[in-house]
Amino acid sequence: MADGIKIIVNNRKARRDYEILNTYEAGLQLQGTEVKALRDGRANLKDSYARIEGDEAFLHKIHISEYAHGNQFNHEPERKRKLLLHRYEIDRMRGQTEEKGLTLIPLKLYFKRGKAKVEIGVARGKRQFDKRQDIARRDAQREMDYALKARVRNGR
Repeated sequence: MADGIKIIVNNRKARRDYEILNTYEAGLQLQGTEVKALRDGRANLKDSYARIEGDEAFLHKIHISEYAHGNQFNHEPERKRKLLLHRYEIDRMRGQTEEKGLTLIPLKLYFKRGKAKVEIGVARGKRQFDKRQDIARRDAQREMDYALKARVRNGR
């Protein structure tokens, strides 16, 4: 927990399936039971995305489970949630997503100083070839690190 940040959930698939070009931090407009469910770690970013609609940004398909101790006023788990961003950030995101093949993907959901935040990435989808290249690059780096460590261990 660095600087009052408590990570609730990471979207690990996002970095594998997308090339992240730019990131933004946005607040979330939530109901009370949603905040309580998030504090219990009951969220899932799988298959979620953000979209600019008019002059506002919304997060779609983010699953926040119902709060266990909620009553009749419990929230709907997969409703769309408004992102709290500055106008210039929304305008910049709109400009970037109008380019061919770019989309807005939530990367992580966390609490920062008691407020729920989401990190949004402007991303371009990777093709299978790109994924294989990344795996090969990561394996080569791992082998170099291993060889360097073995060399230092042997005193050469």
